Amino acid sequence: MVLRWLMRQMDKVALQDRSYMFLFEPGPADEYISIDCETTGLDRKRDEIISVAAIRIKGNQILASESFKAITRPRIAIDPEAIKVHGLREQDVAQAPTMQEVLPELLQFIGGRPLVGYYIDFDLDMLNKHVAELIGVELPNPVVEVSGIYYDLKYGDAPPGTQVDLKFASILRDLKLPLFNQHDAYSDALMTAMIYVGLRDMKARGVTISRPRFKPKQDYSGG
Repeated sequence: MVLRWLMRQMDKVALQDRSYMFLFEPGPADEYISIDCETTGLDRKRDEIISVAAIRIKGNQILASESFKAITRPRIAIDPEAIKVHGLREQDVAQAPTMQEVLPELLQFIGGRPLVGYYIDFDLDMLNKHVAELIGVELPNPVVEVSGIYYDLKYGDAPPGTQVDLKFASILRDLKLPLFNQHDAYSDALMTAMIYVGLRDMKARGVTISRPRFKPKQDYSGG
């Protein structure tokens, strides 16, 4: 906690555009932002965002009508393997604004609210390349990783050797939530918001997620 506080203070000093100081202020009480990005590929240093979506969560309510979404034009070509995943082609993004043009509005939408995501470190790495270019520092927002909450509720007391499944579809299935069009930034952000609200409710009620009974391998080597 102390280290995080010190880093935030240093970032405040390093902030190049003081009009973005609002990012360091706490967001409205009990509000979060579910966020997801689609990219030109999976190289965190080289690849760029081509689609981003963010949805506001207030308490246990998903404010789907209060959302942000944009297609953006990257500075590099889209990897053909990535096109197979999200379906966005060069011609789909050719006339779109750049991420740098979209970013100010996105940051205003996010504010100081905590960011919720599924394997959110990747999304943050992709976002922070552009954020650092714009304001000189990375996003200071608190972060919530839904797969971490899910792990705690399902595998927190699991014996050694338990097979762990943190796939997105598996989490949705356990929570009895619908699977929408995966690898669409808005759909993924919406499903992630649903996962967060569901897990948050379970955690508040002290409910865990059941898992198959662990069966240790038997030793047939003889004694």
